[in-house]
Amino acid sequence: MAGIIVGIVALPLAIAFAIASGVSPEKGLFTAVIAGFIISTLGGSKVQIGGPTGAFIVIVYGIVQEYGVNGLIIATFLAGILLVIMGVARLGAVIKFIPHPLIVGFTSGIALIIFSSQVKDFLGLTMGTVPADFLQKWVAYSAHFATANIYAILLALATIIISLFWPRITHKVPGSLVAILATTASVYFFHLPVETIGSKFGAISASFPHPSIPFISWAIVQKLVRPAFTIALLGGIESLLSAVVADGMIGGSHRSNMELVAQGAANIASAVFGGIPATGAIARTATNIKNGGRTPVAGIIHSITLLLIMLFVGKWAALIPMATLAGILIIVAYNMSEWRNFASIVKGSRSDAAVLVVTFLLTVLIDLTVAIEIGMVLAVFLFMAKMTQFSNVKQLASNMEDTDDVTDLEAIGNYKLPKGVIVYEINGPLFFGAAYKFKDAIRIIENVPLVLIVRMRNVPIIDATGIRTLEEVEKECSNRRTKLIISEINNEGVREELKKSRLLFKIGKANVVDSMGEAILRSEQIISPSQPPPGGGDAR
Repeated sequence: MAGIIVGIVALPLAIAFAIASGVSPEKGLFTAVIAGFIISTLGGSKVQIGGPTGAFIVIVYGIVQEYGVNGLIIATFLAGILLVIMGVARLGAVIKFIPHPLIVGFTSGIALIIFSSQVKDFLGLTMGTVPADFLQKWVAYSAHFATANIYAILLALATIIISLFWPRITHKVPGSLVAILATTASVYFFHLPVETIGSKFGAISASFPHPSIPFISWAIVQKLVRPAFTIALLGGIESLLSAVVADGMIGGSHRSNMELVAQGAANIASAVFGGIPATGAIARTATNIKNGGRTPVAGIIHSITLLLIMLFVGKWAALIPMATLAGILIIVAYNMSEWRNFASIVKGSRSDAAVLVVTFLLTVLIDLTVAIEIGMVLAVFLFMAKMTQFSNVKQLASNMEDTDDVTDLEAIGNYKLPKGVIVYEINGPLFFGAAYKFKDAIRIIENVPLVLIVRMRNVPIIDATGIRTLEEVEKECSNRRTKLIISEINNEGVREELKKSRLLFKIGKANVVDSMGEAILRSEQIISPSQPPPGGGDAR
């Protein structure tokens, strides 16, 4: 029953998403049937419902406008291959690390673009092709506003009202289906002068196209790899987000890598049959769960239901008014907008707000691919800036307390530093964003010390730049005839990285110690060679 209900819910959405993406309505149905079946059969989530979604409208429309439908099929096929590779490479967990403000930013931007793309059909405007550019759309709308059709407006409003309020009567029959039946019947029996699917696209095909693997050359791959990567990334993000939401609703746990493989296989199959990109659909997955779906069988039944509808009553879908589909898509846009999350993030930290606003504006005004790329880079740079604030380097003296814990036996205040010994402590990650602080701190040493002790007890991670910085310090100490001692490498990961770089070998085993006390003893032994080194070993 859950599968049948979700299949009915998916019918108008599959048609609406296809039309909004700039392709014929039956392509949405092909995708929902084929991709939905494969995602449910192979997927890593028991309750995931797959098919075309609103998130793809923007990217698919752009690809169709620039490369044509054939270019879209090839990009979808390549995206499927990329998703399979991502799943096999176990990148399912990595995608989860994409910042939340970035996701909300491009999702809200997509919602606004979907809304703006439906204004023509919502108002029933008589005009030519709607421009692809966001601002040019609204310029064109304003120029043709006088051609608005009151019947189209009333149908679209009726669709929105019925879809929103019908669930208060019953959840067994989808509100969108009731709206479609009511508005389509009104147009058919009262001969209302509005545009329908049939008048715009002709009859909807009730048969599947023959499978055909698209021809792919290296030149085509170079041209379409960016949009293909965007489809793969967007599909991966949305499917895993949907799976996480589903886990919360059923108390389960999905297999993220297998989910990516299934999404990849679904998109490859969709492209072979001339369909459009597909992914896990959060709203339809939630509908499945709320109606009792707990196994992949519900998703499979959903695909079979759609197939039967397409084969036996699909021809009647041509009577659906375009204004009705516009109303449905406006509800989809509103649900995608996440305006509450948007407002909450804007009120939060400046860095999160910056990532959100930049991603949102780039999605709306430029391109979704550019928005994701720049948004991700901006998020990484802002995160590095935050991490750098937590990293510092300071010189310690024996008359100071370097800790608030009075029980700390390794506090510098518990030791008397021999003359000619300088101690520097690094706190926080020693990575490329913070290594310059250590360099600057070492440079300002006025008097050349006999021994330089570098405490690393509070260094949780180190990267190649941090290692390179320590190597430069070791070389500088060697030139100045200063002995370098590394103290308290408490993190095993950091110690392993330093071993791999051979830096610990250069410094000498005796000059790498585990406590401040050992570092002081070792420095005294260097200054007064008659004393034995702490722990024995090479005293070089």
